[in-house]
Amino acid sequence: MKNATPIERLARPFQEFAKLEASGGILLIGCTIIALAWANSPWAESYHHLWHTNLTFGFAGAQLSEPLHFWINDGLMALFFLLVGLEIKRELLVGELASPQKAALPIAAALGGMLVPAGIYALFNSGGPGSSGWGIPMATDIAFALGVLVLLGDRVPLSLKIFLAALAIADDVGAVLVIAGFYTANISWASLAIAGVFLAALVMMNRAGARHPLIYAILGLGLWLGFLQSGIHATVAGVLLAITIPSRERLDRGIFLSRSEKVLGEFRSADDVSDKIMATATRTAALHVLADDCKRTESPMLRFEHALTPWIKHVVMPVFALANAGVALGGETVSALTNRVGLGVICGLVLGKPIGIVTFSWFATRTKLAAMPANSSWRQILAVGMLAGIGFTMSLFIANLAFGDAPLLETAKVGILAASVASGVAGVIVFVRRSPEPL
Repeated sequence: MKNATPIERLARPFQEFAKLEASGGILLIGCTIIALAWANSPWAESYHHLWHTNLTFGFAGAQLSEPLHFWINDGLMALFFLLVGLEIKRELLVGELASPQKAALPIAAALGGMLVPAGIYALFNSGGPGSSGWGIPMATDIAFALGVLVLLGDRVPLSLKIFLAALAIADDVGAVLVIAGFYTANISWASLAIAGVFLAALVMMNRAGARHPLIYAILGLGLWLGFLQSGIHATVAGVLLAITIPSRERLDRGIFLSRSEKVLGEFRSADDVSDKIMATATRTAALHVLADDCKRTESPMLRFEHALTPWIKHVVMPVFALANAGVALGGETVSALTNRVGLGVICGLVLGKPIGIVTFSWFATRTKLAAMPANSSWRQILAVGMLAGIGFTMSLFIANLAFGDAPLLETAKVGILAASVASGVAGVIVFVRRSPEPL
């Protein structure tokens, strides 16, 4: 752009990078590498010290003082789960989960992709000290998996990308239910009741037609604090908040089109006004009306999702990876990979995911409950199942819930990293490898 300012020219490379669909995955990989390098450098102590630095927030005499690691895993990740909740709601209303026929295959695949990995993990760890980690291999990192598909370009049919996205969304529903139902401390019913009051207030605001983001932000913060003190993991509040955000637009599309044509006509008519001040005022008024109508035509749910996505993709998830992927690799790494927890995670993600997804998908199509994605083959469904074994973000998150600060957490992290790399490489190889030509 010839008329671009120096700041615009400087910012353009960053803006172009942010527009890339795979940019979030690239940042995630970069922060993972930094975390691993930092945790295995001479400055490893500073890495661990940083995340245990206390931060205090409060007002009116009430304070909450927790380590930085807490604010990332329980605070920022609540925003991640808010986005997950918005995506789930959108898919249920207008997406691939909106009808039983559309939802059958991804739901069946997600169910298999959760049950089989959890079962494989349980085979290795049932009754042992790592038994609580059964939820770790159930998760799929949608950002990483879809990022790999985007990088593969035209080799992957659009129908398969949609299938993986819907599968991952259904998988997220299962992960949220697992976190809420099984990874909770002793429940404080008083705090849960307070959270219930905030949830009821959010529902009332929705029914009353409230649309301002600040209303939902303030009540959502109260909901998060209530869950934080209740014993149920605070990130569940993000999903519940998403459910209460209005999904209907205020202005009908037909009315928007007719009003827009009229407003644009007024904008054009300003060219015929000789008084420049009056012409500018007319254009400004037309622009304000058009901007207001645009907001009223887009539902708050979609507006929230669009606003949150770049922050989650480029800030929250990379920071989470930076804070959680720092594993000391050394002589104990091999033992971690042969430990029952490590083996359970690796076999669950690398083997359990594709086996569960392909088996349950085959059963759903064989019984006519679902149909195969257009222009796809069973080899490609297998490759999708392998990519779904990239657990990373969600697996690390559940590992933190399962093991806390116990030594098994590091073992689980090594298993997650190894399994995610192996699943990603295996999925790419199967996609890239062409089927043999018929004789």
